Amino acid sequence: MGLRNIRKKGDPILKLKSRKVERFDDRLFTLLDDMRDTMYEADGCGLAAVQVGVLKRAIVIDVGDGLIELINPEIIETEGEQCELEGCLSLPGESGITLRPKRVKVRAQKRDGSFCEYSGEDLKARAFCHEIDHLDGHLYTERLAPQEVIARLKAETQNTEE
Repeated sequence: MGLRNIRKKGDPILKLKSRKVERFDDRLFTLLDDMRDTMYEADGCGLAAVQVGVLKRAIVIDVGDGLIELINPEIIETEGEQCELEGCLSLPGESGITLRPKRVKVRAQKRDGSFCEYSGEDLKARAFCHEIDHLDGHLYTERLAPQEVIARLKAETQNTEE
C-alpha cells in the first residue's frame, strides 16, 4: 500500500494544468495504485494525480459502485443540471453548493491504453466533473452555484463589518 500526501488549498500545483499521459508503464500503474489507496484511506470518492503532486492526466473514482481509473479523461457529453453539496480532499472541512451537469459521458483510456467510455449521473457525474476540473487546474469553489456565491459574499461582508 502506497499512501501519498494530498496537496491542500494554497499549494500552487493545484492551479496547474496536468499533462497528457503518453507512457502506460509501471510508473503509471504504481501512481494509480497509490492514488486508489490514498483516496480510500482519506475516505474520498475521487482523487486526481495533481492532488498527490503529479501533473499527469489521471484520476480515480469510487462513488460506491467500484473503482474507476481514468487516464486522459475528457467529458464528451453533458445533460441537465444539478445543484448539490460538494467537498474536496484538498480543502478539508470546506464544502459548497455547486452547479454541475446532471449526467455526463466521459471518454478516457484504461491502464492498457485502450479507450473506454463511462456514463454517470448525480454523484458520479459530479465526481467525473470535479476530478477532471482538477486536471485543468480548477477547484470546485470556481463552480459554486450563484446563490452560494451570493451567500458567501454576504457572509464575508458581515465578517469584515464586525
